[in-house]
Amino acid sequence: MISYQERIKDLTSSYGNWFHDDTLLERGKMTSSLYPYTNLFSPITINKTKIKNRLIMAPMGNISMCDESGRPSEKMISYFTERAKGGVGLITTGLIPISYGIDNSIIEKGDLTYFPRIDRSRTTFAPWRDIAENCHSFGAKIFLQISPGLGRVGNPQCVVSMHKFPVSASFNPNYYMPGVPSLRLSDRKLKKIIKKSGQAAADSKAALIDGVYLHGHEGYLLEQLTNPAFNRRKLGRYSDWQKFGIELVKEIRNRCGKNYPIMYRIDLSLVLNETYGEKMSKVKSLKKFKNERTVEMTLDYMKNLVNAGVDIFDVDLGCYDNWWLPHPPGPMPPGCFLEVSKIVKEYFDKNNIQSNAGIEVPIVGVGKLGYPDLAEQALRDNSCDMIMLGRPLLSDPYWPNKVYANKVDEIIPCIGCQEGCINEFVEGGHPQCAINPRTGFENIYEEEFPNASNKKKIAVIGSGPAGVTCAVTAAKRGHEVTLIDKNDKAGGLLISGGVPKIKFDIQNYNNYLSTLISKTCSKHELIYRPNTTATVENLKTEDFDVIVTAIGVKQIIPKLPGYDRDNVVLATELLLNKDLAKDCKNIVVIGGGVVGCETAYMLKSEMDKTVDVIEMEPYFMNHVCTANRGYMIHYLEENNVKLHNCTQLKSIEEDGIIVTKNISKTVPDPYITWAPLLPENVVNPLAKEIISEEKEIKIEADLVVMAIGGRPIDTLYYDLVKANTAPEIYNIGDSFKQGKVFEATKSGYLLARNL
Repeated sequence: MISYQERIKDLTSSYGNWFHDDTLLERGKMTSSLYPYTNLFSPITINKTKIKNRLIMAPMGNISMCDESGRPSEKMISYFTERAKGGVGLITTGLIPISYGIDNSIIEKGDLTYFPRIDRSRTTFAPWRDIAENCHSFGAKIFLQISPGLGRVGNPQCVVSMHKFPVSASFNPNYYMPGVPSLRLSDRKLKKIIKKSGQAAADSKAALIDGVYLHGHEGYLLEQLTNPAFNRRKLGRYSDWQKFGIELVKEIRNRCGKNYPIMYRIDLSLVLNETYGEKMSKVKSLKKFKNERTVEMTLDYMKNLVNAGVDIFDVDLGCYDNWWLPHPPGPMPPGCFLEVSKIVKEYFDKNNIQSNAGIEVPIVGVGKLGYPDLAEQALRDNSCDMIMLGRPLLSDPYWPNKVYANKVDEIIPCIGCQEGCINEFVEGGHPQCAINPRTGFENIYEEEFPNASNKKKIAVIGSGPAGVTCAVTAAKRGHEVTLIDKNDKAGGLLISGGVPKIKFDIQNYNNYLSTLISKTCSKHELIYRPNTTATVENLKTEDFDVIVTAIGVKQIIPKLPGYDRDNVVLATELLLNKDLAKDCKNIVVIGGGVVGCETAYMLKSEMDKTVDVIEMEPYFMNHVCTANRGYMIHYLEENNVKLHNCTQLKSIEEDGIIVTKNISKTVPDPYITWAPLLPENVVNPLAKEIISEEKEIKIEADLVVMAIGGRPIDTLYYDLVKANTAPEIYNIGDSFKQGKVFEATKSGYLLARNL
């Protein structure tokens, strides 16, 4: 019989090629074949607390949704209230650290923080009570996620700003700056953290919050203390790697009583050894972590946690060092962790494990479950007891209500980009959503659009995300809108972007845009004109009050020697016509951004081509969410795609390209995925200077694919302005400045709300 560990190994080994299975691809569609969703909308009891349905909002990190003292703001109150209105049964907050004064990475100068707090003073209690009462008003329960700290995955800027080191279970390298050590916490300080956790739980209960949720996965401090990968203590109370977690749960149970729900988030395995193989013995910042907790060890620990008082678990895989696993990006398969929750359920059933309330311990399924039929089927198959949704509830907080009412085609489907929900707060913002401009701004923008006080005749040129968002929003406000596009369908660059099989989430979104246009046309004054080219002359004849250009960008081919050869194509052209590469064996992609890397991955994984990717900067996919970047680079390496960083194209030949490549040993390894790229405004004092040692080389290629970005198509805008074509003329989206979907939808939405 195959062991649990082997099942996990088989599962993770499939993550780079799962899309060859059409059955798995079908699971990622926004269909409603299983309506009515009787399992999703049946109640469940956690300890003594009844939850109205099986849907849980995942903890999404409420960074910068509080004031500098940690007091939750109106932004956070409105954010959670919106999800409760949307119909979810249980809401969990983002992590709330409670180890102030011990974990130096969770504070900034002046004892300020960008994390919400519940431990500082009574001034933090009132907004938590408001949040709880608002959630209760819509029938949702809420659990507060308590974190003993960040430890080695915390911000190492505390070294520079406060001259204090990060901390951990043992001497461990900091994740962001491996050269910075995280110091070993004493048993005395760990006991203090346990006491603080008990107090935070008691405060949560007093603040009307329905339960607490322990952040024990992903390599945060609780994981560091309860996993021998990070806890290598030989002496003392907490050299037993299970001790800290069990004592923490017992303290909370003691402070809050036997009926107060305790939830625990855990990874069944870090799967670092399965991810990196031989690199675990070669890479300095990974070497210490080889002795990770096995699946069997985790299951035994979970059994002991139940005995200590845990009522419910959600279970995933991975940690920061393979960050795409606990934060599954778009290319990960639908329901990627259902096998994980299934293993836990099997183990608990086999060993008759029940909570202290004498009932079964619910196991929550996580990981890309925002597809209604897949979520329902997971419950019917007994793969899990509840469904956790994170990003799907940021893209559409009304996902539960729409699924219940069989309005699946109206759900705004998550595209898996993680630009607004994760990357935004890494770069210094707060949680948002690339395709829902209201997310994170619910306190500013009401759900209902304000009716236009002065009805206008509006033309929107371009039906990409910016144009569609603008046109639909303006029409819903009561304006008379005409949406014009030269293409035969909506989506803009996302039409080509959705071609690779791993981009199935983009295909869902493109389908949503088409449905949104159709429904808006039937209910409001929106006219859609595909296959139409807008010009100054024909726009002027229609007497528009407002014209909005959202035409996008023109892809660039640098005018280097050989740029006009027949073997040169744009990535967008290739994506729309894969036959251009049909007879080619060796292909070079110029440009190591998202489009270049995803195109290269498609060429190798779907078409079995030999592929090289050229990038002139030191890093591939810079400024892309660490999870998305890590997934792509890891599987490009597994597929033997050659990445050339610090390499500049010089000329294109009939049989290849000539480049100058920096061959210095100081050039970063392009395949590093176990450490992130820091934001450019964060100085790494330990970073090594890149020394130039250039060499001219030739790379053989039958086809050269250009993916170096584009220039805004703003000529029409300026021509319209010059000709005084309308009283108001605006330019938004990529035709203003090339960006991501995140910027495009926001610009379209904000402009339309104010027309």
